[in-house]
Amino acid sequence: MRVVVMGVTGCGKTSVGVALATALGSPFADADAFHPAANVAKMAAGTPLSDHDRWPWLDIVGTWLGGRPDAVVACSALRLSYREALIAHAPDAVFVHLAAPQVVLEERVRARSAATDHFAGTSLLDSQYATLEPLAGDEPGVTVDVSGASIGAVVEAVRDRLATLAG
Repeated sequence: MRVVVMGVTGCGKTSVGVALATALGSPFADADAFHPAANVAKMAAGTPLSDHDRWPWLDIVGTWLGGRPDAVVACSALRLSYREALIAHAPDAVFVHLAAPQVVLEERVRARSAATDHFAGTSLLDSQYATLEPLAGDEPGVTVDVSGASIGAVVEAVRDRLATLAG
């Protein structure tokens, strides 16, 4: 199974992605690791990326995902067109949208920024929520609310939802 753990900054894409990949016995990648230095610098400065910045990055992420029989990747994939770019490389990929109210994620991002040197701060949340196109009913994937849930509980919910999706 190829899984894209998606959502805005602070939703837990990497933490859930690592735990899910471990549970599935699949390789994991954080799409942030594929960003060129210029993209990281823009985001660190609080400047949202443009589509011009994203397309080459999405191509790299999609190529990584499509090059494995099973894998989990943490990738924002905020718009349908971004998800379609990933699907072009991995047609059987499914999406796991980690969702929560913006106020919940603002607190998480503030706490993370205080504890680490992660480049994405709260200034990106407004633009990411404005950009976010939640999964449509005909897209291959599930949405899981991560408000107040532990990583283990989220992974359990994701696995249950994916099993239901697989039929």
